[in-house]
Amino acid sequence: MNVLIPPNNVTEFILLGLTQNPLLQKILFIVFLFIFLVTVLANLLIVITISLSPTLSAPMYFFLTYLAFIDASYTSVTTPKLITDLLYQRRTISLGGCLTQLFLEHFLGGSEIILLIVMAYDRYVAICKPLHYTTIMRQGLCQLLVVVAWIGGIMHATVQIVFMVNLTFCGPNIFDHFMCDLFPLLKFACSDTYKLGMLVAANSGAMCLLIFFMLLVSYTVILNSLKSYGSEGRHKALSTCGSHFTVVVLFFVPCIFTYMRPVATYPVDKWVAVFFAILTPMLNPIIYTVRNTEVKNAMMNLMKRRIK
Repeated sequence: MNVLIPPNNVTEFILLGLTQNPLLQKILFIVFLFIFLVTVLANLLIVITISLSPTLSAPMYFFLTYLAFIDASYTSVTTPKLITDLLYQRRTISLGGCLTQLFLEHFLGGSEIILLIVMAYDRYVAICKPLHYTTIMRQGLCQLLVVVAWIGGIMHATVQIVFMVNLTFCGPNIFDHFMCDLFPLLKFACSDTYKLGMLVAANSGAMCLLIFFMLLVSYTVILNSLKSYGSEGRHKALSTCGSHFTVVVLFFVPCIFTYMRPVATYPVDKWVAVFFAILTPMLNPIIYTVRNTEVKNAMMNLMKRRIK
């Protein structure tokens, strides 16, 4: 018996998934399998392209490598189980598997939040302090900031799991979801979870909201500083910042909706989870490559070298 998990009446949860319709399940199986393959391959392509391209040595691309790696990992936590569950009418997950999934979700999600802050800071220095950019964003600092992102993600996920492992869970054990999440899990607790739910909301929802507003302020400052730029420089800065800000909105808005509230679950929650856990990791590499000429050119050059 796992000593970390207190004795409880529930050792397994039944996942209702996205739909009970057999025909729709088959259609969704094909759709999500395609999305998963595209997401993993697109993000790995970005990692490989940046790693093998000398022209993409700027700090922005160093951080983008880790963002792509996190996105590929994040979608791999939930999507494969969703895909396989669509083949069966009965879908289950053990308590240990549920807590493991929760930890990985919040570890990678927390790391991505901090990495997005770091990328916003990188854009701020590049645009507002261009003469000092190479001095400030030196390689040692960039590596340290990535380490901070990983450590921050671990700390955030550990706090969430510590909240959960000390609870005992009673019936019913039916999840109206396709993956484990904090609020649905709290509903199965035998004890009153109001205060714990508020702590979870503060650790996830309030953090997302606060950081989102901080990023909005930083981009307001960046946009204001672009007034002194020429039209070509302004267009290039807006392009890179626009890509990053789009990713920020796609990530933070669903996060705020999901966690910035007392313990409650709604039918729409699982579709919001589909958006930020499955679709956003697929959209991120598309956003960064479509709007970035340097990345597109590097990919083309890499493919030409491989063909030769």
